[in-house]
Amino acid sequence: MAVKHRIYVISDEIYEKLVYDDFTHHSIASLGPEIKDLTLVVNGVSKSHSMTGWRIGFAAGPKDVITAMANIQSQSTSNPHPSRKRPPSRRSAGRRLSSRDEREFDKRRRYMVDRLNRMSGVSCIMPVGAFLCLPERREALRPVVAGRTIRNSSDMAAYLLEEAKVALVSGDSFGADAHIRLSYATSMENITKGLDRIENAVNGLK
Repeated sequence: MAVKHRIYVISDEIYEKLVYDDFTHHSIASLGPEIKDLTLVVNGVSKSHSMTGWRIGFAAGPKDVITAMANIQSQSTSNPHPSRKRPPSRRSAGRRLSSRDEREFDKRRRYMVDRLNRMSGVSCIMPVGAFLCLPERREALRPVVAGRTIRNSSDMAAYLLEEAKVALVSGDSFGADAHIRLSYATSMENITKGLDRIENAVNGLK
């Protein structure tokens, strides 16, 4: 449809490097020269290289469109440091791009899912991309803890923040109110400490 009607496709491929097991990322631009000419790929280092907040991103597409984007970007304040001498953010991004190791993400992923599935009443499927887990504990959604009823994932997130001192995201924002969302885009030490605290707090819901 895009080729037939000459519709540009903006392909957000920020998670392209974070796929696991037998899954492989395929860009829509790789499907043929016609769709390639209509595709704008946007990407960056915030997800794959844990550089969130550094504002380092890039785009690829037809030269005339990229040129127009660069002209607009040059007048924007929401961009990396404009120095021609390659500021630290860009130098660091360059080093990260040439030294990425997805095996560390895979190690954390497997550890987190294994720990979650060994917690009483908790189940978590193995994610095949990105750096997020969505564990579920249905029977724990309506216990009463210290006079408070846990009715949904927001209540659970608040309980774990207060009781375990672990910040996470409730699943209701993603249409999964029986779940909470955990990130393994941090050190193994932090993951281990966080899961220890969550396990203790979950055990308190029995």
